[in-house]
Amino acid sequence: MRSLAPTALCVLAALATPAACADGSDFSGQVRSYGVYRQTANTGPLAQAHALQPGIASVDGSTHTVQLEMRGNATLGPVSLHAGTTLEAQQGGDPSGNTQGRFNEAYASGNVAAGWQWSAGKRVASWDVGYGFRPNDVVQQEQRRTLVAQPLEGRPLLMAERFSADNAWSLVWVNPTQQASTSGARERALAGRGYWHSGAVDWYAFARQGEQTGGSLGAAVSWVASDALELHASVRGGQQLVGGTWTHASQVSLLVEAWHDSTTWSNAQWSAWSARNLALSQWQARGVPAEAVAGNLAQQANAFGVAGNLRQDNVFARVSWQHERWETALDLLYTPADRGVVATASFAWTGERVKLEAGLRATAGPNGAIVRQLPVQRQGYAAATWAF
Repeated sequence: MRSLAPTALCVLAALATPAACADGSDFSGQVRSYGVYRQTANTGPLAQAHALQPGIASVDGSTHTVQLEMRGNATLGPVSLHAGTTLEAQQGGDPSGNTQGRFNEAYASGNVAAGWQWSAGKRVASWDVGYGFRPNDVVQQEQRRTLVAQPLEGRPLLMAERFSADNAWSLVWVNPTQQASTSGARERALAGRGYWHSGAVDWYAFARQGEQTGGSLGAAVSWVASDALELHASVRGGQQLVGGTWTHASQVSLLVEAWHDSTTWSNAQWSAWSARNLALSQWQARGVPAEAVAGNLAQQANAFGVAGNLRQDNVFARVSWQHERWETALDLLYTPADRGVVATASFAWTGERVKLEAGLRATAGPNGAIVRQLPVQRQGYAAATWAF
């Protein structure tokens, strides 16, 4: 904890120095303290592994984090500089604690000719129209539906953009310095987005050429059907999403989405995974050493990190109500293949500079549902933020 303060002062100085000699500079930030409280599961392969050999694999435990986020912008002649950094100290989980810092964004931008603008550096570039899932988030590839919202960490990129009243174009070379063999969100790729506005409809087109994943095309649409109703859809290869939002005059809002994600495991693969869990649980009775059984069961938990979605087909619903400074919400993620449910309830109070938040998340459904096999079945959080 103590090492956070001098690190923060160094970053503050780095951001403030160019701003002090520049025109149109600004600086802002926030301090946030939050705790995440997790209850480990007594079911699933990792719980079985720990029952046979305690401590064989790590499980996310309860943590408390103090986070300092700072943002600064400055103009130096024709070039604009943008920086955002997060410094945090965490207690819990790792007994030794953890203090770290990162630049969420650090890029320069400017104008070219014919209305085009350029950006170079580390920048957040989130695309697509979905809430629970975004098939066409081909640059940022952010994790959706996190328990505690975190500042997004941008990707290294070179970007060219052009905007007008009814259309926009974006061309991106993301992760340009990564090796060709790098995969996942750090994969080197070229991406493009086109946007057209027509009446009450917004149209989007996407293209991506990845070093490892190859080429893909996508499209999305958002239609404001009335003052109360918005409908949207997105498609890219084997990933599709449809959804809509209905908002009442009383500030009650309902969001419903359904999506398919072919990049994650199929029903057949999960059935084979479950059958292997059952077989492993019987090994010890056949004379296999407990250490070997526990090791194989622990390896089964690697399946939870294969993709952002556990099941290919998902239904998501979120109802929220905002009244003056208060906002409450309840959302449900349902997997029809095994009737698993992940439910999250939250509330927030926002003042002039202070924001208070809290929430709970739990899984439900049959014992055989994949979400019921997760290492953590219940978790909650409480957070306080002060902006400056």
